[in-house]
Parts: sequence; structure tokens; C-alpha cells
Amino acid sequence: MARYGRGPRAAVAVHCALASGAAWAPVAERLGDLLTVAAPDMPGHGQSPAWDGRGDYQAAVAAGAGALCDGPTLLMGHSFGATAVLRLALERPDLAAGLILIEPVLFAATRGTPVFDALLRLERPAMAALEAGDAEGAARRFTAVWGGGTDWAALTPRQRAGHARRMPLVAAGAAGIVDDVGGILAPGRLEALAVPVLLIAGQDSPPVIAAIQAELARRLPRAHEVTVPGAGHMLPLTHPAAVADAIRAHLTARSG
Repeated sequence: MARYGRGPRAAVAVHCALASGAAWAPVAERLGDLLTVAAPDMPGHGQSPAWDGRGDYQAAVAAGAGALCDGPTLLMGHSFGATAVLRLALERPDLAAGLILIEPVLFAATRGTPVFDALLRLERPAMAALEAGDAEGAARRFTAVWGGGTDWAALTPRQRAGHARRMPLVAAGAAGIVDDVGGILAPGRLEALAVPVLLIAGQDSPPVIAAIQAELARRLPRAHEVTVPGAGHMLPLTHPAAVADAIRAHLTARSG
């Protein structure tokens, strides 16, 4: 687990799939005067032990984040991590002082729409490769969609092997983000979340992201949206200053 900052406000930040808590460094270090951030490694990522396969993966990630909260905490997440902290806030509202959600990949929010069908087509090559036993091919295809412009060829052999090893966890997360087994989208549930929520998206991300953000903004009563120009899905790494500025502005505006 990584820790950043010495600010007066406690935060827990959960990273995206295939990464680690260290992925929060470029953003969290810019907010060190405001926040003290704990950034855990999701099960099977970074220095965390392998996931034991019990329950659903999103629930395991949410529980891990919740264990780091000592009372109401600012919950921050990127991509899959954002869906986990949103679920945590719904299941344990006593632990949520606010939410920062960066491109939550809650695909179930678009189910039954053309954008959902397009997403399935987009992800099919990666999932087919994984089912065929080609984990590296799956990771390469997954990165091409969600890597925010990451050049697979530029990754070190160790990085490529790590991504390949963690690809089964991407598939394991589908129960939470495609099937919504945690009931995040259940009628009235999001509407009852009373804390401030900042939704941050990259302008150049896959279209499904804008659709998810719009649905969440519609249902969360205290949601505020920010779009980062020229950014894709990996904006905490590619545009950390813009992301940190958006978070700072959001927190400052709601501190008085």
C-alpha cells in the first residue's frame, strides 16, 4: 500500500485494473496539503496477495478499502476502483464523507443501449483471447482499449507479464461492473446517497464512459461533473495536474 500527503482530511484511493496503489502518486502528491491518502493495492495487484476467489471481486476490493477507513473518509477511485468505492459508500454510508469517481466503469448503467452493445464488441477480442488461454494477447488487446494510449511495445517484459498475470481479475470483475451483482443501480439506491460526488472523465475516452457518467450524474443528488480536455481513460497518469486541480476545486468549494 502507498501513502501520500499529510493533509487534514483522510482519503482512501483505489486504483484501476492491472495497476497498483502507486498509480495514484501523480495526483495524490499534488494534493498532499489537503489530504492524507491511503492507496491500497487491490487483491492480486502490487504487493497484495492473490485474490482467494471467494464472493465477488468488486466486493473484495470494496471491503479492503473500507478496512482502511477510520470514520467518514473521502473515497476516491479510478475505473474499476471507482466502482468499488461507490459500492462501499452505498453499503457503508458511515464511512463515506465524499466520493471522487474517475471514469467508473459501471457498464451495467448502460445495459440495453447501443453504447452497451458497442462496448461488448469492443471488449470481445480481449475476453476471447483470455478464454483461449492467451493471457498476454488479452492484456495487449485490453490495454489498447483502456490503456489511454499506452504503447504495449514500450512496456518492459516484466510489465507485460504482470498485466497478463492479472487479466483473470479483469474477467472476475465483470460480475460487479457488467452484471451489477452488488445492486449499485437498484432503484432508489444512488438517489439516497447524500454525500458530494465529483465525476471526472477524459474527453477522449470510449463513448461508454460519457454514458455512464451521465447516468450517475442524473441519479446522484449531489454530483458534479468535470471533463478533462484531451485526456483518455488513464487521465490520473496522463493528466494528473488537471485531475488534481479538479479535485482541489471540488473540495475547496465544499469546505465552507
